[in-house]
Amino acid sequence: MSELITAELVDLDLSATTKDAAARSLAERMVGARRVTDLDGFLADVAAREAQMPTGLDGGIGIPHCRSEHVSAPTLAFGRSARGIDFGAADGPADLIFLIAAPAGADDDHLTILSGLARRLMDPEFTAALRAGDDPAAVAALIRGEQPPPEAEATTPIAAAEEAAPAEDDAPFRIVAVTSCPTGIAHTYMAAESLTSAGLAEGVEVTVETQGSAGFSKLDPAVIAAADAVIWAHDVEVREKTRFRGKPLVDVGVKAGINRPAELIAEARRKAERGEIAAVPRGGDGPADGADGRSGADSAHFGVRLRTYLMSGVSYMVPFVAAGGLLIALSFAIGGYEIADAKSVADHFVWGQADSWAALLNQIGSAAFGFLVPVLAGYIAYGMADRPALVPGFVGGAIALTVDAGFLGGLVAGLLAGAVVMAIQRFPVHATLRGIMPVLVIPLIASAVVGFLMFIVVGKPIAALQSALTDWLKGLSGSNAVILGVVLGLMMCFDMGGPLNKVAYAFAVGGLADPTDGSLKVMAAVMAAGMVPPLAMALATTVRKKLFTKTERENGRAAWVLGASFITEGAIPFAAADPLRVIPSVMAGGAVTGALSMAFGCTLRAPHGGIFVVPLIGEPFLYLLAIAAGTLVATALVVLLKGARRTVPVPADEAGATAADARVGATA
Repeated sequence: MSELITAELVDLDLSATTKDAAARSLAERMVGARRVTDLDGFLADVAAREAQMPTGLDGGIGIPHCRSEHVSAPTLAFGRSARGIDFGAADGPADLIFLIAAPAGADDDHLTILSGLARRLMDPEFTAALRAGDDPAAVAALIRGEQPPPEAEATTPIAAAEEAAPAEDDAPFRIVAVTSCPTGIAHTYMAAESLTSAGLAEGVEVTVETQGSAGFSKLDPAVIAAADAVIWAHDVEVREKTRFRGKPLVDVGVKAGINRPAELIAEARRKAERGEIAAVPRGGDGPADGADGRSGADSAHFGVRLRTYLMSGVSYMVPFVAAGGLLIALSFAIGGYEIADAKSVADHFVWGQADSWAALLNQIGSAAFGFLVPVLAGYIAYGMADRPALVPGFVGGAIALTVDAGFLGGLVAGLLAGAVVMAIQRFPVHATLRGIMPVLVIPLIASAVVGFLMFIVVGKPIAALQSALTDWLKGLSGSNAVILGVVLGLMMCFDMGGPLNKVAYAFAVGGLADPTDGSLKVMAAVMAAGMVPPLAMALATTVRKKLFTKTERENGRAAWVLGASFITEGAIPFAAADPLRVIPSVMAGGAVTGALSMAFGCTLRAPHGGIFVVPLIGEPFLYLLAIAAGTLVATALVVLLKGARRTVPVPADEAGATAADARVGATA
């Protein structure tokens, strides 16, 4: 196994002053070590990960990281900055920067090493040794764990806490925790270490389950049963939530687990003292810390819970839509729209004919599309009631197709399946039957009930409603189409990846299950409007740099790529920093783009891809014009609103001793 980090991957005098420059400097070392095959491609992946959530941690640490197809072997590069570099941490710039590069299919052994590093970063002696080291080879060995930090045998704060911890007879307060992050490489394990260390300092016994890339070892059921409270520090859905039912629960993001573990432990103790027992939901995601004996998901408004269930199904359905839609769109580009009527390629395929290949792509894409409604229904049910609901959900979705209830039928089938399974789970059963309930009894009974309801009771009425919606979309024209485009554009840009954005996107994707000219126009308008926020902020940071901080200008460079790729979330850092000016501006731009796309009659069969699927768009030049118009409107408004402020930030003095953004008063 090649070494994760070597001396050539260590820079003890990192001269970069921005996080992009730091990432590039360290990535160039990886290229020189033949660990990264495409510098720009890898940096684009790093920037995309950084746009999701800043990677700065309290204590002067920055951990930019990503999985990338441009990485040949798991690799770590380390840089030490004298001035500090802003990675978005609350306590200021980072002087210790770790660039973590993992291949798309990294093996567990290397990921375990990376997770171990993440834990060690929470040790003050380890970070102190990194700041004091003056030999790259020695620092690399320290990071690899081949030599201990100086004076490692001395009493550490954690060791002192262990000595001060209550004896077993004192029955310490017990907490079980789950940590997880989207990439599963760093934050997951740092949060675990932070919670464990804080527990030792507080005299609390904390046992953590890390649901990350280095493996998923479930907590012992006896440990969960003995726990007094539960902490979830996660940015992705916690697996097998039902294990934690009946416990006080604190539900937060993973960075809260890193930055304020003592507060979370104190909150868990307060909830336990008040007897706030959380009936953890059987599926879905979201907070679950209700104060009335129910989980947060159960105590939330019905609309919040419903959105959570629906988005669970949509998230699993989207890959089928993306693969199927792109294949079908490519088939039309090669063979024309009449290729949809071609005979089966299983019996009529000719290697040298383009039409045969077009027909092959079309029929593969159509096969993928055939799973849309069952997958939607199955995973809506899964979000509500976990794995026992998958079978009745898929069965209900398949029946929805049989009775022509389409996308709406899938939504209803999934909700019915989840509700039926949740109802069955409430019935007490003898201990001897519990083992077969989730694999036999519940799927059997729930499938029968859902099948009866879909075939006999609700299937036909939903089919009639689906037919009416399809006819309405077919007839969209003139002012009605423009108004719908405005509404969809506003929804796509209001929360940029949040609930309203996802509802608009789900509406458009649902139309692709039974494509008509109207539904294809809706898909085009939704994607065009979703590209506007990041493109507008990228343009604004280019034309009026003085209105933005250094960090925002760096984010603006990444936003060009994110916007062009239809990743609306690329504008979130700007909206978070200045919501009252940014959000209305991009909403206006999105509304203009959505309206123009509908007015121009642009169509789209692919559910994603941004400018990379423009050749597959109906009226492509007018489509680009609509995006450009909306981007210009949003840019003009955000520049006007920011310029109207009494003071504006200006670039930091590059010759100064601080890396933080300087803010000085300037007349607009």
